[in-house]
Amino acid sequence: MRTMPRMLLAVGLMLFASIAVAQVPTGDGTLDRPDGAKIHYQVSGHGQPMLLIHGYPLSGELFAKNRDALDDHYTVITLDQRGYGQSKAPDANATIQTYAKDALALLDKLQVDKAIIGGMSMGGPIALEMYREAPQRFAGLMLIDTTAKPASPPEAGLWNGMVTLIRTKGVEALPMALTKDMLTGQTRMNDMALVQTLKGIVLKASKNGALAGAKALANRPDSQPTLATIKIPTLIIVGVEDTIYPMDMAKAMQKAIPNAKLAMIPGAAHAAVIEKPDQVNQAILGWAQQVR
Repeated sequence: MRTMPRMLLAVGLMLFASIAVAQVPTGDGTLDRPDGAKIHYQVSGHGQPMLLIHGYPLSGELFAKNRDALDDHYTVITLDQRGYGQSKAPDANATIQTYAKDALALLDKLQVDKAIIGGMSMGGPIALEMYREAPQRFAGLMLIDTTAKPASPPEAGLWNGMVTLIRTKGVEALPMALTKDMLTGQTRMNDMALVQTLKGIVLKASKNGALAGAKALANRPDSQPTLATIKIPTLIIVGVEDTIYPMDMAKAMQKAIPNAKLAMIPGAAHAAVIEKPDQVNQAILGWAQQVR
């Protein structure tokens, strides 16, 4: 007889948890930040919350094909970082810490206490900064075609050169400068529709957003010391042909993070999530079953 109250309590807690998940509002919305930035976000699906953070100079639209597969099992949250997609940036000044605080504020707005949080490219340093600020908000971590290293002098020079390019030629110059590294040569030759989709996402970036992001990447913090402190389930995804943050960097992060899993995506470059979405989705869904 004594077991009945415990059983009822367990059932009650399960029902409460499912109700809490169901309360995450779906659809599009805007997060207003104190400095005047307006952050567009989208929520779809049901289940455990999963926040996906895009790279430079993209938007939440990058994850459209991932969202369609993942939101059958998860409440998928995407955002456009300030100055990208449908979001607005009040100026051209932002840091990795700024973007991390925006993302944490979005979780607060949506009343999401804990989520699986994934960052692609620039989204990786953002997710790692979020972990330093609020590790309790993480059920799991995904690092996708990214790095924990600070920018080396050559890479910092590349991003500072991007600042000059944007100031002189505008955002219109970005697709030609970046698409060659985001997609494999095979894809650029044979899938013009995908090339145009990616270019369209890039061209939605504002000048303020593109300038701020390039400067943030050039001056990003060193997240390598953080890796050994990560005690949550972690998945690292890398396109086999990624030349920006290649497989060696992914393998180094896997080695540094206790019990991290590594998924290598053949036939994909830096934007594996959009170039090979089925393989990326399969990797995420197979791994995320262990995350509670």
